[in-house]
Amino acid sequence: MPKSEPLAPTAAPTERQAASGRRWTVLAVLSTSLLLCGIDLTVLHVAVPSMSRELHPSGVQLLWIVDIYSLTLASLLVTCGTLGDRIGRKRMVLCGFALFGLASAAAAFSSTTPQLIAARVALGVGAAMIMASTVAIIRVVFTDDRERAVAIGIWTAAHSVGATIGPLVGGVVTEHWGWGAVFLVNVPIVLVILVVGARFIPESKNPAPRHWDLASVALSITGLAGVVYALKQAGEHLSVDWKILVTALGGALLLYAFVRRQRRLAEPLLDFSLFADRRFSTATLCVISCFGSYVALLFFLTQWLQQVGEYSPLRAGLALMPLAAANAVGATTGPWLSARWGNRAALTGALGVFAAALAVLALFGTAGQYASLAGPLLVAGYGAGVVMTLGADSIMSAARPERSGEAAAIQETSFELGAGLGVAVLGTVLAAMYRVTLPELPGLAPDHRAAVTESFGGAADVAAGLGGSAARDLLDAAERAYDSGFTAVAAVAAAGLALTALLAALALRPRPSR
Repeated sequence: MPKSEPLAPTAAPTERQAASGRRWTVLAVLSTSLLLCGIDLTVLHVAVPSMSRELHPSGVQLLWIVDIYSLTLASLLVTCGTLGDRIGRKRMVLCGFALFGLASAAAAFSSTTPQLIAARVALGVGAAMIMASTVAIIRVVFTDDRERAVAIGIWTAAHSVGATIGPLVGGVVTEHWGWGAVFLVNVPIVLVILVVGARFIPESKNPAPRHWDLASVALSITGLAGVVYALKQAGEHLSVDWKILVTALGGALLLYAFVRRQRRLAEPLLDFSLFADRRFSTATLCVISCFGSYVALLFFLTQWLQQVGEYSPLRAGLALMPLAAANAVGATTGPWLSARWGNRAALTGALGVFAAALAVLALFGTAGQYASLAGPLLVAGYGAGVVMTLGADSIMSAARPERSGEAAAIQETSFELGAGLGVAVLGTVLAAMYRVTLPELPGLAPDHRAAVTESFGGAADVAAGLGGSAARDLLDAAERAYDSGFTAVAAVAAAGLALTALLAALALRPRPSR
């Protein structure tokens, strides 16, 4: 990627100071944008019970509301990066901000579930436009290698911090102003960013941009959507009919065609040859597995605490702070562990620690007794923080310097894809376990029975209309079923992380010298 022209070497000290100030102002704007994108990844988690009482989404619709944002973002990051190189990165970022603000307002005032899902898709598109070009802008603005390393570190941390504090922000806002306000708070921030960004962010393009292949974009998006849709439908119905099977196979074939096309193109949208390096492919898988489990834990834990433990939105957000604090400590101490024990041992050990914490949570965690949760949450957060840092660093280190841009795009995509797939896969597990363990509950009308088996929110709505001991019995049964679902989620995630740890231990072994 070409560097920008250096600032005039003959400039007076005050001019150089002003130019330096502009660089850090640009970084502040870009980091704030990543903070917003991270917050939007998790801010809705604690607002889901309040939102469900108003919009009455089905179990599958609820999963779409939550993870369509990250899936859209993941599927468009590379595409928007290539397009930004062609039309101008400043233009791409500012258009992304505008779309993000409009979509936030649309989400805040959504009155139906389809409207909210559509708004979340638009939010994902806007976030992809923002995230795809910001790192390229940083490389243009910060020409000094040392300053650029610091800037990229701050920029990277902003997204993780946003995702971590999202539940707390959502809890505070939901408790005082309702669930719609979790989106509305984005609007004034976006307006300020648009004004400041238009003034300070420089325009830049790649003078020799890669070819933007529309067919590759269509194949990747429709293929991923087909597979995820089939997965969610199978979890909702606890069966696989011919429609679900055809959708799953069609999505898988489209993804296969996408991979084949990338291997044939001279300028692929996503260069799969990078995955030939086992360090690169293993690190990418570690990031997807870890971040997917972490975001799913944030989401389902907030639902579990509110629906089974009867926490308020604010209290549920505060309950996640040990997890968030430990995650930050793990992220900062990960490089030290790697230097002390080696990257393979540190990464494998952190994955194992995360898996063990989730196993303890599945076996002994009780929503009504926070003391049983605090220890596992601290350990899980620390392990996840170490894996995220070392996994991302391993992805970048495995790629040659001239391919760092492509590696960075895959790194960002792996985080967002992990978040979307984590909620989709583990959400299907929870929905299936909830339906399997829910008792017969005789005496309910067929439509009431359908609502109860659909989701916990449906059970709460039916119970509100019953009153008395019947309502309490229904809620008790639904709480026990949801509790079983959360236990299954923690157990499945623990098993997946344990397998990933084993894979890392085997695949990251140094090759024997000849």
